[in-house]
Amino acid sequence: MKASHRVDAVFDDPSVIGSAGLLPVLRLAEAAGLERLLGERLTVACPNAAAKASCVVAGMLTGADCIDDLDVLRHGAMSRLFTGVRAPSTLGTFLRSFTFGHVRQLDAVNTRLLAGLAARVPRLLAGCRDPDPGPPGSRPAVVFVDVDDTIRAVHGHAKQGAGYGYTKVNGLNAQLAVLSSSGCAPVIAAARLRKGNVYSSHGGPRMLADAVGAARAAGVTGQIMVRADSAYYSEAFIAAAVRAGAWFSVTARMNQQVKRAIAGIDEAAWTPIRYRQAILDQATGQWVTEAFVAEVSMTAFTSRRSYQPVPCRLVVRRVARPNEHATDGQDELFTSWRYHAFVTNSEPSQVTTVRADEYHRDHAIVEQVIAELKDGPLAHLPSGRFTANAAWLALTCIAFNIARAAGATASARHARARWATLRRQLINIPARITSSARRLTVHLPQHWPWAPAWQDLWTGATRP
Repeated sequence: MKASHRVDAVFDDPSVIGSAGLLPVLRLAEAAGLERLLGERLTVACPNAAAKASCVVAGMLTGADCIDDLDVLRHGAMSRLFTGVRAPSTLGTFLRSFTFGHVRQLDAVNTRLLAGLAARVPRLLAGCRDPDPGPPGSRPAVVFVDVDDTIRAVHGHAKQGAGYGYTKVNGLNAQLAVLSSSGCAPVIAAARLRKGNVYSSHGGPRMLADAVGAARAAGVTGQIMVRADSAYYSEAFIAAAVRAGAWFSVTARMNQQVKRAIAGIDEAAWTPIRYRQAILDQATGQWVTEAFVAEVSMTAFTSRRSYQPVPCRLVVRRVARPNEHATDGQDELFTSWRYHAFVTNSEPSQVTTVRADEYHRDHAIVEQVIAELKDGPLAHLPSGRFTANAAWLALTCIAFNIARAAGATASARHARARWATLRRQLINIPARITSSARRLTVHLPQHWPWAPAWQDLWTGATRP
């Protein structure tokens, strides 16, 4: 493939747009209640707040990662397809007018919008509902709520709330709760922006309760399992999961109680497992293809008087530690093991030890969501004001869920595609606008590889 040298470039066509896919995506969001919810819930002291919030979401859907990038909505014939488009300076002023209470209003919009999207696009939360009652002893549908946090680095001294946290990077801390199942890609059920020097589990119990409530409001009837790493191994977080009626699967810290429980496991109790795909051992940097799992009963948090002790299953995975001197011809006298343990209250009759280990390892799905957000609107936290950045994060979650619903409407393949793929194949498509008999026609590129999926998205978004 070689570029032609007989070409001139001129920006002079007022009938061309670069994001034709934004039209069906916003139609889908409107059908799920985005404009109505913003109008009912958002009380920020700024004229036309609902329209401005929709502008920010639309810009994020096209790939905007800062306030200036929202100017992408004002090119070519965009004003003929969309009304209420605002300038970036206006949207920046709008975001800076937010308070913490207004950010929580956006969280409420996200919860209700997720329910509306799930009702309109059944594939969005496929596998999250229990089927009709089956035979006795049948396993329920398991739905996962993964909780994790990430540091978004910032620069300069004007960012409110910025600080050095556990990563030793100056930034702000974003906490996410992601909802998924074996039959659907993840969506964001809840999110919080916090100070950069906050500890990971701060506010986790409250956000967990909100996430489980959002899942139930979206029609999730399966058994919810809350997964988290060792930063959330606390009495308050696990108690919040129990109060919400959810199973928990949380990595245990290697304290003396856990070490004693592991030491008491009989050698015959270890079950060998082989991974279908090798996994990377973060501690050693080596790829692991097999391990052993076992479990033992344990009562956690017995030393804390403010909480009830939690009877649970301690599931342990052990991996052989490589012999560092094997290259010198020195054989092993005995095998040395590395242990990874987590606690869970799942029913042994429904979730075996091996299955519990598989479920817990899949917690890494939340890391993929964080990577997608950082590859999109969360590449920057654009304002110096903390509440403006918190509003930016809340609107990012709304845009992410809308994009996920658009992918689920388009095709089974796009239902699991990453956000960058959805932007490239379904949203950021060039088109030319013509009018005839007072009706606009969007002319899309001929032989577009994903035209059938885009047509399905258009059909699903425009149906009554």
